[in-house]
Amino acid sequence: MKANVISADVLFEAFRSSLRWEWVAGLGASERRFDEMAVTAARSGADLVGYLNYIHPYRVQVLGEREIAYLTCASAEDCQRRIARIVTLEPPVLILADRQAAPSALMSMCERAQIPMFATDDSSAFVIDVLRAYLSRHFADRCTMHGVFMDILGLGVLITGESGLGKSELGLELISRGNGLVADDAVDLYRINQDTIEGRCPELLQNLLEVRGIGLLDIRCIFGETAVRRNKRLKLIVHLVRHEVMERDYERIPSEPLIQNVLEVPIRKVVIQVVAGRNIAVLVEAAVRNTILQLRGIDTYRDFIERHNHAMNES
Repeated sequence: MKANVISADVLFEAFRSSLRWEWVAGLGASERRFDEMAVTAARSGADLVGYLNYIHPYRVQVLGEREIAYLTCASAEDCQRRIARIVTLEPPVLILADRQAAPSALMSMCERAQIPMFATDDSSAFVIDVLRAYLSRHFADRCTMHGVFMDILGLGVLITGESGLGKSELGLELISRGNGLVADDAVDLYRINQDTIEGRCPELLQNLLEVRGIGLLDIRCIFGETAVRRNKRLKLIVHLVRHEVMERDYERIPSEPLIQNVLEVPIRKVVIQVVAGRNIAVLVEAAVRNTILQLRGIDTYRDFIERHNHAMNES
């Protein structure tokens, strides 16, 4: 994973309004950050936040009603030992949730160890969900790919192919048919969990589509708000190829679905041959509709093979 830095003050400001939390201890540790080794080892940003658990050090620890009871409902010696052990976890931040009040021993420990502690009235489960989504996005594996990324019939589709095949013109036609643009030319892709890739547009290119001979088009101004998207989850890659490449490198009817790995996540792929006279926009939409059926468990090719085998057995 990318060791992008988040400090305690950045995390606090990100949710000051939505979680309405207060900074109750460790005010002098505003620059305390996530451990880079822990970020690198985590499978996703979601692994960097959870309930108090001694098995997982270096992550944001959320203390709800049960956790506070565990730290306080025991002998004085046991309570002190349990609180002291938190230091060995080296959490970047402690968060009090469920309207819990921090034990004085925990407050003192945070001040001595310079561990920031925030307090919110929201439930611990809600806080964890919010922070997991935020950290998953921030610490996601990422790459940039060349192509046009679109929302086509509700599916996130990346159109790729060598320069000069008309990817942007195809994107423009698909937009005119009611589909939405996410990004043209450069697409930032993030792995937000183990099997999900999200595509976004670099800020510099927001809403823009470059068409040869015309120049830059502001799709939002021309087609309206509904013609652009801020982000979309990648579900399909449509790869455009010339006739000779199709004949040389690909089967006319693939016996198995094509797959392309993006950030180690397998993404479905279809290949479309570009020749004069073909309506590529219609073919792309047909490929998307077919992919939607496959995602629902309907496999036309497999059904055909079964029908063929049944006919052969009857003859």
